[in-house]
Amino acid sequence: MPQSRKSQISLADTPFYHCISRCVRKSFLCGVDHATGESYEHRKDWVEQRLLFLASVFAIDICSYAVMSNHVHVILRVDQHPARRWDTEKTLIQWHKMHRGTLLTQKYLKGIELTDSEHKTVASTAKIYRERLQSISWFMRNLNEFIARKANKEDECTGRFWEGRFKSQALLDERALLACMAYVDLNPFRAGIATSLYDLSHTSVLVRLKAALNKGKKQQWKTKGLVKFKESEGVEGEKTIPFSFDSYLSLLKRNMEFITSSDTTHKKASLCHSGLPEQMGFRADTWDTACKTIETSFSFVIGSSESMLRFKKSTKRKRMVGMTPAKMLFDTAV
Repeated sequence: MPQSRKSQISLADTPFYHCISRCVRKSFLCGVDHATGESYEHRKDWVEQRLLFLASVFAIDICSYAVMSNHVHVILRVDQHPARRWDTEKTLIQWHKMHRGTLLTQKYLKGIELTDSEHKTVASTAKIYRERLQSISWFMRNLNEFIARKANKEDECTGRFWEGRFKSQALLDERALLACMAYVDLNPFRAGIATSLYDLSHTSVLVRLKAALNKGKKQQWKTKGLVKFKESEGVEGEKTIPFSFDSYLSLLKRNMEFITSSDTTHKKASLCHSGLPEQMGFRADTWDTACKTIETSFSFVIGSSESMLRFKKSTKRKRMVGMTPAKMLFDTAV
């Protein structure tokens, strides 16, 4: 039986979540239709632009994303604290960037005088919007509905674009976040459509790379909405990805070399004992498995067995799927 979204998301345990949406009509929805030869690659731009736009509206930022031909990966970080301080006006301004709102909320933002009862109604509506702007479900809904409508209009058809509701996986600790980010950013490389970091089109890592290359120039790539790495200045520690961008890039390069190399024995040792995996507590024989199979090895929670048990307790669940891979991949120390 499918799990309710409420039971899969617990912000008290973690603000980080890996979300996946898959197309119902498979590859040619965002790629190339092999039957007709028609390309739909431009739709990847739609998804990428919509993701970054939503990150500027919601109290939710993006750690990593990859837009593939028939599915989308995105790792989100929910930041509830600023949203809870948004007043009525700020909340309505944010919501109206996506939706029309109600007649009363429109009047309120235009400065039209309202009665006391109308003010109460607006305040009540703003409270609902404020909660939605902190919701992963509403974030993904605003992504998927927008893309589906636009694609169906282009195809001059109706019906489903996505398989159904998105899949969500809670990332309970730093090692789960690191492995999942590497898994997401290297999706195009594993699929055989990229050969280097600069070929990883429609991924967050390419956006960050181009932003770094254009640093100090007039034309800079927009990274607003992407969570900054630990070494960034002027950013609070809990609001950053807990490792540096340079070390993360070095890790991705080694992962790519690992995938293409034939010397399995040597490459496993060199991959782990030369940077982030070792620092984060991974063993040489577990890192490759963790960052390659993390989506399929776990259900809706990823982390150490101890963190998964805490999640189970806080969400009042009777059982927890994925304890065996948790013990194998995240409980062992270097």
